Amino acid sequence: MKRRELERKLRIAGCYLKREGASHSLWINPKNGTVEAVPRHSEIKEPLAKKILKNMNAV
Repeated sequence: MKRRELERKLRIAGCYLKREGASHSLWINPKNGTVEAVPRHSEIKEPLAKKILKNMNAV
């Protein structure tokens, strides 16, 4: 999955970017306070993308 597509899905679920790191971006879900690290690669493997979306309650 493309990183932009994953970020779009996170934004639709109400999540926002907390901060940028060197190799990861930290996203937060304000509804439950969950913080998840998203790799800064252009392509993110499908199982990892699904895990991030599930952990952030964005599915």
